[in-house]
Amino acid sequence: MIDHLDDHLHEECGVFGIFGDPEASEKTYLGLYALQHRGQESAGIASTNGQDIKLRKGLGLVWSVFSDPESMPPLKGTSAIGHNRYSTKGSTVIINAQPLSIECKAGKIALAHNGTITNAYELRKELESEGAIFQTTSDSELLLHLIARSKKDTFLEMVKDGLSRIVGAYCYLLLTPEALVVARDPHGFRPLSLGRTDGAYVVASETCAFDIIGAEYLRSVEPGEILVIDSKGLASHRMPPAPKLSFCIFEHIYFSRPDSLVFGEKVDKIRRRLGKQLAQESPCDADIVISVPDSGNTAALGYARASGIKYEIGLIRNHYIGRTFIAPHQDRRKLDVRVKLNPVAGVIEGRRVVLVDDSIVRGTTMRQIVQLLRSKGAREVHVRISSPPICFPCYYGIDISTSSELIACSRKVSEIADYLGADSLAYLSIEAMLQTVDDGSRYCTACFSGSYPTTVPVDFDKFQF
Repeated sequence: MIDHLDDHLHEECGVFGIFGDPEASEKTYLGLYALQHRGQESAGIASTNGQDIKLRKGLGLVWSVFSDPESMPPLKGTSAIGHNRYSTKGSTVIINAQPLSIECKAGKIALAHNGTITNAYELRKELESEGAIFQTTSDSELLLHLIARSKKDTFLEMVKDGLSRIVGAYCYLLLTPEALVVARDPHGFRPLSLGRTDGAYVVASETCAFDIIGAEYLRSVEPGEILVIDSKGLASHRMPPAPKLSFCIFEHIYFSRPDSLVFGEKVDKIRRRLGKQLAQESPCDADIVISVPDSGNTAALGYARASGIKYEIGLIRNHYIGRTFIAPHQDRRKLDVRVKLNPVAGVIEGRRVVLVDDSIVRGTTMRQIVQLLRSKGAREVHVRISSPPICFPCYYGIDISTSSELIACSRKVSEIADYLGADSLAYLSIEAMLQTVDDGSRYCTACFSGSYPTTVPVDFDKFQF
């Protein structure tokens, strides 16, 4: 179901894994805490002591799932994986919370997954016709079924066999009593990093999860790479390469924390460059630059520095309101933005304001923000967006499955500006956006350009089994 009040993009989840540490579950908890921004609907940890796999998961934020002091002791072990979930596909129920766990001929396995499998519908129907019984409505479960049905001899070969059937975006963490197996899809859609701490190997969606436990960043897990981490150390294996790399540019624009290193580049620096490019492409005669916090903060700083216009804090965000806020009356749509954001009247009144944000999806929230600024006496409001117009669905882990959700798909920029009530509106061009990264050819721009790096699934919407 579309939440018209939550007008930002969302990604499916964040993953964290560690092998060879006596405090594995505790460090996984901290890692998930650092990755909370990547998924707020459920959280879970699976750990092993070398013999069995213990699992705890639940709906809600990391702290709430593990708020009971007795929740961690059963997870004692030297290796663990963790997961934060935002459901792009598959409903928000406890059965879809991860990690998932099974016991099959390959032994005991727990799995955590970040991404979206684009051929999930076809694979699931095929497996069901062969007698497979699914426990969830999530595409993440598919790999477990493929592993269990593989006729290969070793666990690694079973994993490779299963991955060879899968198309789309994925970062998988597979935990067994003996090993941690890590896999990233050949296109490299989603980020995954490798680190080390106190002799233990660590993997995470973002490096901010390394910082919180004092781990050293080693490198990115390469696209198409499979890592096997066990008592022998770390071994790297490769799958056949994709025709081209397709890193998700929205990791830099919005998803990742600004203090993370993603795809080998510092997110904070990329966002400042996005703001600088935006100022150069779309200058504005204004008095102040403000951001939509927190996602627009860094790009707004870049815009202000490049334009010479003073940066001010014009909107205050209430950090105690989450995505799941529900007002107990019918005026929720009007109240929601006012609960999350409040304008600083002394900064706004009588000023010509440049309002910087990372993206516009449906336009509902931005429209209310513009109205808020005008209600506090803003003389002019000029909206600047540090990404191009989003015109096409994403099939690789962002929750845009239909073009009807996107205001830029059906309206011209001038029409969107009128809808927002803004004096002007400008987006960053695709060309300027790609100039902010080291190699723009490595990035996926499908949601802006409609140029998809894989075959577009015809039955994608049927994925809600």
